Amino acid sequence: MEFFSNLKCRECGRLYPKKAIHVCEFDFGPLEADYDYDAIKQHISRKAVASRPAGMWRYRELLPIDGDPTVGLQVGFTPLVKADRLAKALGIRELYIKNDSVNYPTLSFKDRVVAVALSRARELGFEVVACASTGNLANSVAANAASAGLKSYVLIPADLEQSKVLNSLVYGTEVIGIRGPYDQVNRLCSEIAGKYGWGFVNVNLRPYYAEGSKTMGFEILEQLGWKIPRHTVAPMASGSLLTKITKAYQEAVKVGLVDEAPFSVYGAQATGCSPIAAAFKGGTDLIKPVPKPDTIAKSLAIGTPADGYYAVHAMRQTGGAAEDASDPEIIDAIKLLAETEGIFAETAGGVTVACAKKLIATGKIPRDEAAVLCITGHGLKTAEAVAQHIGAPRVIQPSLREFDALLTGEAVPAAA
Repeated sequence: MEFFSNLKCRECGRLYPKKAIHVCEFDFGPLEADYDYDAIKQHISRKAVASRPAGMWRYRELLPIDGDPTVGLQVGFTPLVKADRLAKALGIRELYIKNDSVNYPTLSFKDRVVAVALSRARELGFEVVACASTGNLANSVAANAASAGLKSYVLIPADLEQSKVLNSLVYGTEVIGIRGPYDQVNRLCSEIAGKYGWGFVNVNLRPYYAEGSKTMGFEILEQLGWKIPRHTVAPMASGSLLTKITKAYQEAVKVGLVDEAPFSVYGAQATGCSPIAAAFKGGTDLIKPVPKPDTIAKSLAIGTPADGYYAVHAMRQTGGAAEDASDPEIIDAIKLLAETEGIFAETAGGVTVACAKKLIATGKIPRDEAAVLCITGHGLKTAEAVAQHIGAPRVIQPSLREFDALLTGEAVPAAA
């Protein structure tokens, strides 16, 4: 049975065939997947979902492929951690961490979107796949393409963290560094996609790719006992993740997986590149581009966010808000999350925790309610950002006397 029916313009609603296209030819609005929700409602249930393997494809009816998935079968169903110690530190009654820093295979939520994009790329007959990336997407395209036997190219800003460059090179992909910010990389990729006919996951395959983010939302619902969390905080780069978590909550209501309930979504950005948060705070939906992002949160450093307009509206329509965090606040938040919950997040995770702290302190997220924070990547990917801020090991000789002195703070005795 087919559940994925068409591509649909988010502006004018025109329907398009399920091809590798991403923009409406009438108003240039973005295309997204559309579904036969009546058919899905007859087919999906909590019991049916529970009977399936633990992974993102257990919500298969609400993902935009025609056949069975062929890429990323082990992706998803990451832990939802009840974070009592962090909740106490932030001063909120109940807090959960959706921990995609342990997602398979590349330790970020991008494995979700790439699994969908490459499964669809195979259905459409692509032999070469590619992406423009700030790091995590490059890692995931490289790894998943390697396991699927697809040739891949990843284009990145040349000044990206070295650990993220290494984590792409190791899979044998073609890594191309571009001298310029992400937005220039992305524009070049659009030209390459048109000339060479490759499947760019976040350009001509974007309507399929973006839908993978919904699985983070579906998993949060299921792991909370099929309930919608009152408050959800997500990092924003393009703004897509926040809009797709919102769509997941709405679709789950539509097909009968959860009861309708009020919820609010909140967006988090780094102060050095915060065009969406700035628009929200300024009371507008006009996104002013940031030509030269300046932040340690490079994975969020998209100056012209493709889904910024939609993210602003999702926050407003749900009664949420946007916040931003400085680099020192991001580093402090990474350390706080690690020291309270044992979770080492990359800089984007630091942005989420730092912004949640501000949202709670200002009462935008009430202290007597519950919230979910979305952590999207592992800290080892951006270790350089915190390396100078976490101290260094103390070194002693293999001597009990020296160890005793170290514990008591006494001067290390001279060797006999």
